[in-house]
Parts: sequence; C-alpha cells; structure tokens
Amino acid sequence: MHLLNVGHLYESASRFAHAINGTYPADADRLRGSYVTAINTLRIEALPAKAEGFVISYEDGGWADHCRENGVFAHIVGPSTPSNGPTRDTWDNNIHQAADLIRDIHPDLRRLVDLMVTDVVVFNSGADGGGSANRMPGVVLMSPAPAWAVLDYAMCLVHEALHTSLFVLDTVNGMFELPPDVLEGEQYRALSAVKIGQKRPLHAAFHAAAVAVPLMYMEHSQGKSELVEQYTVSLRDACKDMQIQRAHFTKYGRLLLDEMTEWAETDPLDFGQVAHALSGSEFAGYRPAA
Repeated sequence: MHLLNVGHLYESASRFAHAINGTYPADADRLRGSYVTAINTLRIEALPAKAEGFVISYEDGGWADHCRENGVFAHIVGPSTPSNGPTRDTWDNNIHQAADLIRDIHPDLRRLVDLMVTDVVVFNSGADGGGSANRMPGVVLMSPAPAWAVLDYAMCLVHEALHTSLFVLDTVNGMFELPPDVLEGEQYRALSAVKIGQKRPLHAAFHAAAVAVPLMYMEHSQGKSELVEQYTVSLRDACKDMQIQRAHFTKYGRLLLDEMTEWAETDPLDFGQVAHALSGSEFAGYRPAA
C-alpha cells in the first residue's frame, strides 16, 4: 500500500519541500530539516517547528492559546483543566515510551512519526483522543484518558502522523477530482470505518479508513484484538462504499483506494502485508501525471 509506505512518503515530502523551498533535500537525513522549513511557511510565525524531535507542551502553551483563540478542536481545548507537574511528567514519560514502542513495532512507523510530528500538545480535557489539522502541520493534539496505556499513546501519535502524511501525499499527487469544500456535499459522502454506521465527506471517510489500518496492525502486534474486531467489517464496508464514489478519485487516489480495498477484503486480515507495505520498495515510487 502506497499510503503507508515510508519510501513513498519520503519521495512525496521531498517534492513538497521543493515546491515551497525551491530546493530538494540533499539526502534522506536532511529531509526533516527541509520539510520543517517548508511547513514553517504555513504555520503561524510565533510557533515554528524545530528541525529535530518534537516539543511537548500543555494547556498553557502557545499552540493551546492558538487553538483556543481560533476555535480549533474546541471539544478538546475548551473543557481542558490545568495540569500539574506530576501529571505532565507522566504524560511526558508515556509519550517518550510510546515513541520507543512505535520503533519496536516497526522502525518505519517510527520514521513516519519522526518526519511528520514536530509538536505534541497534551490536555486534561476528558475528550479522550487526539487531533491534527492541515493548517497546523506537524502539531498533534492529545487528550489521554487516565486508563491509557503506552500503546494508546503510540496509536494516537501514529494516527495523527498518518493524517499529516496523507495531507502531504494529497498535496503533491492529488487524490480527488473535486476540492474539499465540494466533497462536503451530501452526495459525496461515504461510510466511515471508525464512526461506524455514519457517513462522512469522501475525503474524511478515506482518511478514517486509511488510519484504521496501522492502528489495527499495531494492536495486533501486541497480541490484542479489540480494534481488529471493531473495525474489520466497518473497514470493508467503508471501502465498498468509497468504491461507489470511485469517479471522484484521481488516478492516484484510485490506486490508494484499490490497494486498501484489496487488503481489507483478505480474510483473515493479513497484517504481514501491512508490515511489508511500510517498507516494500515496490511502493516507494509514483510518477505524477504532470
């Protein structure tokens, strides 16, 4: 699957950086720096991304203020309460352990996170989950439940990193024939793999299906099956419903949809294919129509 392949992401992120910066990264080791230079032109000037790692902040940080002032993820930011030192220490430890766990599950999942995530903003809000937005590339909002294990933190990081990755892939290669505001129309909606039984705009339905795949893989790798049992049928239904809207995907978008649909229809799901898709060289390249 191209949508999970880190080689394909590196190639697309290099083109993304070149389009904005005017120069290509010299090599893979310099890609993160080039990508950060590019996204800093899209982010608010007062909160630039750093060239390495990710910065953890909280409800009293700059990104929290920005979200609060602009109504971004109000369901997470709005109800947040002040956090104290011990709580923040626990969050920090869990996030860093989660990053290590991601590497242990698959090194290329960690490369995905290391490239895409520049800031993690943590809230004590009761709205368990996370969020990311194209207008804030690199920023992950996280509202951990008290019962979250390290795996839950890890899945939140991968979930939001892949959303950002899909933004880059879509920006460079183009997934849809229609712009996002048009795809909000009722006639372009498709079933969500995550919000089971609900229909969402086509681009949102595609994102939800795509991010479900690595989360199921991560859980399976740890000998757990809750998400696998919860999403297997809904992912298949979502892929079938999106295939009905096939005409609204570009050639590239149809490639991603078809690869995901083919995997979703395997019975039982073959998680070895997901592991291979992350690193397989046959998924690394794509020639844009231009």
